[in-house]
Amino acid sequence: MSEVAHYFGAEMPVPVDLPSETTEGACGLVVFENKGRRVIRGVSWGFPRLTREMRERGEEPGIIGLVADLTNPMWDQMALDPRYRCLIVMSHFANPDGVPGARTRTWFSLNHMPLMAWAGFCRNIPDQGPRFAGVSMDANAAVAPTNDRMPVLLDPHEYDRWLHSPIQDVIGFQFRAPFSAERFKVERTQDLWNSGKRPPSADKQLALL
Repeated sequence: MSEVAHYFGAEMPVPVDLPSETTEGACGLVVFENKGRRVIRGVSWGFPRLTREMRERGEEPGIIGLVADLTNPMWDQMALDPRYRCLIVMSHFANPDGVPGARTRTWFSLNHMPLMAWAGFCRNIPDQGPRFAGVSMDANAAVAPTNDRMPVLLDPHEYDRWLHSPIQDVIGFQFRAPFSAERFKVERTQDLWNSGKRPPSADKQLALL
């Protein structure tokens, strides 16, 4: 974990015990700024979502883990305020591949980079603690066969811009061209989508975590 903190120029005040993989509702690593210092900590993935229709039907709150459109008014308060912005730490991300009922895991990581920074938002939710969600964008040619959306990824020189820029620049990250397909390593596996198995190349990156 100390290597991850060093990679992002962040402090880790308390140790983080991560699950083997981060799915919605589980703990992931995020980097945020506090009084000019970057701090890394474990945070649960997904903001609670309870619509009027859900409330009328007596349903429990759901989880929304992706920010699909920053121009949607539901994100106005969070997107405007730099206090809520964060970097979500990833080594890989996966999409289901293949036919329904037998979907397998296809993994994506960046060539020559041990970790990825996913643009996100993090805030404390009353009675639930800190939660995060990641921003999505149109997929590149490497990801598109499995999903028409992908994470908004940031290069190291863009971290400060994401964390501090005005709202126009923040929205611009979502609607710019994605990282090129050539920057990605794609690993197709025969592991079923719900298998919980890691990507074949994960050992070196996950050793950092």
